[in-house]
Amino acid sequence: MPSKGYLMDINKIKGLSSKEKEELAPVVEQFSFRAHEHYLSLINWEDPKDPLKRVILPQKEELIEWGRLDASSEKNFSIFPGLQHKYTSTAVLLISNVCGGFCRFCFRKRLFLHPDVNEYIHDFEPVFSYLENHPEINNVLLTGGDGLLVSTNKLKKIISRLREIKHIKIIRIGTKLLAFNPYRILKDPELLELIKNYSLPEKRIYIMTHFNHPQEISPQSIKAANLLIKAGAILANQTPFLKGVNDDPYTLASLFKKLSYIGIPPYYVFICRPTIGNFVFSVPIEKALVTFQKAQMMCSGLAKRARLTMSHSTGKIEPIALTQEHIIFRYHRAADSEQSGEVMFFKRNPHAYWFDDYEEIVHNYSYNNPYRCFGPE
Repeated sequence: MPSKGYLMDINKIKGLSSKEKEELAPVVEQFSFRAHEHYLSLINWEDPKDPLKRVILPQKEELIEWGRLDASSEKNFSIFPGLQHKYTSTAVLLISNVCGGFCRFCFRKRLFLHPDVNEYIHDFEPVFSYLENHPEINNVLLTGGDGLLVSTNKLKKIISRLREIKHIKIIRIGTKLLAFNPYRILKDPELLELIKNYSLPEKRIYIMTHFNHPQEISPQSIKAANLLIKAGAILANQTPFLKGVNDDPYTLASLFKKLSYIGIPPYYVFICRPTIGNFVFSVPIEKALVTFQKAQMMCSGLAKRARLTMSHSTGKIEPIALTQEHIIFRYHRAADSEQSGEVMFFKRNPHAYWFDDYEEIVHNYSYNNPYRCFGPE
């Protein structure tokens, strides 16, 4: 894709003082910076706590030692570089190692830290062969990086080939370009024609948007979303739960409602993964759950469809309730299909940022065998 409008030099950001640029130099040296002019135009530069600043601009706290590069152990589910098959019916294809902007909380920043590392797909034929030989896979996610930052011509080659595989019904494209650079959609009629030709009544293309804050939903974003919907795509939104961005119930509720107004159902709200550099964005799980539930109480049913979850190495784990003493988790989807639906009770830990921070399990209820319930010896 053309690089017009993209900035990779923090010194060219007009809203930052010389002192700020100097202070952020060590951060940029370790974690790359990239932004688009459209997104930068949405920032209120007079507000030191502007949430979009936190999303896109480096922060000194990113250098706090915490977490690891592959927080969800994606390498354990990689069939070969760029193809992940963690859940039975879903395959993830990393088709790009570039984004429209580098979110400071990115959980795959290893792709940008080490661009020479072979973690995205260069040769698609082995990928297509694998998919053809696994009929249990009925949906594929095209992501990276950003799934829409590859050229429309390349995207067409990928999607047309996937449509030849009969058992693949859903193609998802993960993108934050509707927030970062909606002109990717607005100025490319060939992309809309591609969606129109391959998002079919019996097997749709889903565009998985990534709006983190209602301020990101610009008039251009709304127009781009409308064009995609008219072309036949189904849109849904996912966001991490981010300290200083959307970690209060009013902001989160506003995001849910605004998305529902423009026809984008809230899909997932992810607990921020313990990736290197991400501590500045992380919120304790129990606080996140309370905030999430308060936000949902302010919304209509159409705006409250999101699930709060963690993309843990063992599966998508959903915190569902708190009691005075316990937190209750459920495997929304497990890497080991036998665990899917399993419910777990742990002693509460208000300082837990990730599932691994809980130690004392009270009991464990298996959905696959409802009469089987484990408690402490």
